[in-house]
Amino acid sequence: MPSSSFPDPASSATPAAWRQFGHNLLRLGPLPPGRWLFSLRAGFCVAAPVVVGLAAGDLHAGMMAAIGGLTGLYGSGRPYASRALELALVALAFGLAVALGDWVGQAWPLAVVPVVAVIAMLATWLCNALRVGPPGAYLFMLACAAGSAMPVADFSPLQVGLLVTGGGALAWLAHMLGALWAFRGPERAAVQAAGAAVQAWLEQHDTAAGHAARQRAALALHEAWQALVNFQPRRTSPGGPLAQLRGLNRQWHQLFADVLAGRLEVAQARQQAQHLQANLVAPEPLVPAWPAESLPLGRPGTLATLVEALRPGSQSRLVIARVGVAAVLAGAIAAFFGLERAYWAVAAAVLMLHTGMDWARTVQRSVERLLGTWGGLLLTGVLLWWQPQGLWLAAVIFVLQFSVEMLVLRNYLLAALLITATGMLLAAGGHVPADPAGYLLARGVDTLLGCVVALVVFRLMPARQAARQIDHELAQMLQALIGLNSHLAWAELTSTRARQLRAQVSHRRFALAQAWEQAQAGDAAARAHADLRWATVAAVQELTYRMLAMGWVLEQQAPDAARAMAGTLYGNRGVTRVQAALRQLQAGLEHPTGQHLPAGLPAFIAPALQRVWHSLPAPAARPPAATRSG
Repeated sequence: MPSSSFPDPASSATPAAWRQFGHNLLRLGPLPPGRWLFSLRAGFCVAAPVVVGLAAGDLHAGMMAAIGGLTGLYGSGRPYASRALELALVALAFGLAVALGDWVGQAWPLAVVPVVAVIAMLATWLCNALRVGPPGAYLFMLACAAGSAMPVADFSPLQVGLLVTGGGALAWLAHMLGALWAFRGPERAAVQAAGAAVQAWLEQHDTAAGHAARQRAALALHEAWQALVNFQPRRTSPGGPLAQLRGLNRQWHQLFADVLAGRLEVAQARQQAQHLQANLVAPEPLVPAWPAESLPLGRPGTLATLVEALRPGSQSRLVIARVGVAAVLAGAIAAFFGLERAYWAVAAAVLMLHTGMDWARTVQRSVERLLGTWGGLLLTGVLLWWQPQGLWLAAVIFVLQFSVEMLVLRNYLLAALLITATGMLLAAGGHVPADPAGYLLARGVDTLLGCVVALVVFRLMPARQAARQIDHELAQMLQALIGLNSHLAWAELTSTRARQLRAQVSHRRFALAQAWEQAQAGDAAARAHADLRWATVAAVQELTYRMLAMGWVLEQQAPDAARAMAGTLYGNRGVTRVQAALRQLQAGLEHPTGQHLPAGLPAFIAPALQRVWHSLPAPAARPPAATRSG
């Protein structure tokens, strides 16, 4: 049985998640490192526009600008150059969304729900495909919806958009301050996280947790390359801190590859890992810079990523469709029953669906949101009774937003309580509603409606393609390996095409893992197929690790030595035999046969190829291979 970086399906099935349901509602998770600093910045970004509005003598304008301050919730962890562009786009998107909502709300009230639904779908597509990160698409949709109902009679849609964008500009400045004293801080943190993950894997290498630790290490290395390569300008200085960090991260990749390829003992690797981590914290990293042309690509380009997210049968496309249907349905029901602020129902429905969680987590998040909202309504009632004014109002908003960010990764139920209070204060625009009790009750009813609609839509639009997605990703993975194999055989690994192929293989590796996890979270048929394919997914993952590792090993050599080494590894006609084996495995995914793989496969890859072959569902002519040990 090949080793696997995937959990045993029996240990990750939905019933196990249900057993944790009650415990998760009350559990307080650990506080992520450095979260307090992020929370302080988030609180400042939302409260500062209120203070500016007070200083200018227009609290209402400051409250509107505070919506743009939500820009400060995005971009954390990205390199500063990439962060500057992302946050600028986010701030502009908030301004456009609120202005559009205000304009549609005044000119065509009946069009508000369809427009909000389109914004929700568009934001879900872009944010998920481009990995914008939490809070993702939800806030853009909420900004548009809130703009349609905000008390902005004294401002035109253009003025509203400029105020919100101004709040975003203030958040941009707050986010970018760190660049003044640690411009490469995010990249350094990414390399440090990758090194720590590799060290953790080395410590757990021979334990039951070793497979999962290896996957975390591979993902951390991939994320580090993203920060160092994909999120960097096309042209960078050949020297300096970035080149040093790239060189250090390359050595982490090489260490990871050497252990996988069996070229380095684990004990020796642990010593080298300690030395590499020590280099990172030294004033000047003691590693050589590497030429830019030797760097692999981080991931496919933006256009390719966006197109892939809309591919028929993809999980991303299903999530976008769910969001659109739920938004229209929730808004239509709220309008039919005459609910005053229908966008609250739309917001609740979109929030449950836009991240593409599985059924168990969607139900849990719905319960958390519903209970948190109702608790938050009590807190909002207290705040409306108190009616904080001036700087007290700004201080309350700061404390609420700071507390939200400190809790949201630890306990969503508690965070939802404070999210509700913060959102309602901002939506009120500094005014106390004429009927506070009705205002609060409407929010509770709308949230209940939105959560129910989200769950109904989820059940009516199940991931029917989840099982087929595994087979698709397996075929794509093997196809990518076919292309990579030729470059390995000729030790030609630094050309643009070779770098693209290696990036594609790395990307497909994580897409395959995601497809398997999504099938495990699907219906009974999808979970059954995931169990059936579990051994094949694990074996292909192992094969992928081996081929990527060999690429790193060959790239370390001088060109002539690399070609000689590749010739020795592949031998006579080895590349042709591997190509034939990979195509045979690809065909065997749909039509298993009893035909054995070609003889004379290169020794460094033959065991991995055989494990994939043995993992495939067997035809009637031969007994089925075991899909799971134990």
